[in-house]
Amino acid sequence: MPVILSGGSGTRLWPLSRKAYPKQLLPLIGPESLLQATARRLAGFGGAAAPIVIANDDHRFLVREQFEQIGMDAAQIVLEPMGRNTAPAVAVACLIALSRTPDPVLGIFASDHKIDDQAGFLTCLAKAVDGAKAGHIVTFSIRPTRPDTGYGYIRHGDPIPGTGGLDKVDAFVEKPDAATASNYILSGDYGWNSGMFVFRASVMLGELERFCPEAVTTARAALDKAEEDLGFTRLAADAFGTAPNIAIDVAVMERTDKAATLLTDFGWSDLGAWGAIHEATETNGDGNGMVGPVVQRGTTNSYLHAEDGRLLAVIGLDNMVVVSTADAVLVAPMDRAGDVKDLVADLSKSGRSEADTHRRVARPWGTYEDIDREDGFRVKRIVVKPGGRLSMQRHRQRSEHWVVVRGEAHITIDDSLQVLTRNQSTYVPIGSTHRLENRGDEPLHLIEVQVGDYVEEDDIERLDDVYGRN
Repeated sequence: MPVILSGGSGTRLWPLSRKAYPKQLLPLIGPESLLQATARRLAGFGGAAAPIVIANDDHRFLVREQFEQIGMDAAQIVLEPMGRNTAPAVAVACLIALSRTPDPVLGIFASDHKIDDQAGFLTCLAKAVDGAKAGHIVTFSIRPTRPDTGYGYIRHGDPIPGTGGLDKVDAFVEKPDAATASNYILSGDYGWNSGMFVFRASVMLGELERFCPEAVTTARAALDKAEEDLGFTRLAADAFGTAPNIAIDVAVMERTDKAATLLTDFGWSDLGAWGAIHEATETNGDGNGMVGPVVQRGTTNSYLHAEDGRLLAVIGLDNMVVVSTADAVLVAPMDRAGDVKDLVADLSKSGRSEADTHRRVARPWGTYEDIDREDGFRVKRIVVKPGGRLSMQRHRQRSEHWVVVRGEAHITIDDSLQVLTRNQSTYVPIGSTHRLENRGDEPLHLIEVQVGDYVEEDDIERLDDVYGRN
């Protein structure tokens, strides 16, 4: 039974990846998002059950929409009210799995990794499942290709007889310095820690109860009081909030005597920084990976990415990352790209909204994007997907003017219903109850002009909402 962890924020890949729309939901190395690619990869394993997906509550509608797009509606999406690292998430997954199937084998997978060799991955997964059935907790060790200081390492011990290639785990090692990493590579005894685990649910739950019982206690309480909400399993916040903030590696894997590892070589990357994205992107003869409308002269070994159709032009760069979006531009040497996480932390401390959100903001009904704003007014482009329906709401401090530019809008203002099409408009006075709907088969596009003393998003009083938002 696959378990996909999709709660991360991916700040190392800012400005593309942000808290409100993190990297696992982005198509960074192909036409589908990393989450969708992960789900398809796991579905290729014969006999795999529908996945359990543990996601951030803020991303719930985005995650469900992405699974619907690839025809995997049966996925159970479990919502964490807050992040508590991987040990509590694994405990939740074990308890859910045991409630559905007698002692199944679970696989824990990140939602944002790349694997090039699908057949090789499935072969290794089959070996790991066999090892798990024999009572081992199996992790994939990746054959290192360089002395990387950004990964944790696994030191392989003696082979485990009759397991088809599994070794005992001698030690899990934190991210080393460059000299130590080089020695690891030369010794041949170490592999990168992939963060993927395969085990029987009862075995992992027993080890959690042995080494980190509070993770199990809080997970069980959060599930006992969980609510089914619009098809999501919403963990109880008061119980889950007391769970320990600890990784499964630290809680169990570094302490258990059941840990086994399989040395693998199926083209894995955790895509943890812009350098990894560069490696995963097709490059030209000068070593440049280019995405979007990019022109360059005299530039080598660089990653150049232009979003939203804006032209990116660069001259004379080497070993650089340049990523341009509608509201932010990142320029950094490739070997300093790991500092992006600290940069985003600085942006957050200074109150910059670009740290967390894009200019185009996703909502369950569609998107909105700021076009212009100053004191006293704000202009947005709103796109409502077919069947989308905004909440019945009102504003205390602003009026709104709506102009339809594409599609057909059904608009309720107080007790009246209007149907507007292209080049027609309406006005929503301050305090009026109103709702916007798209009952058509094509996206609805309109321009909204807000006028008032206060034009922020928290001046929304929702009176009725089909998406269950407060």
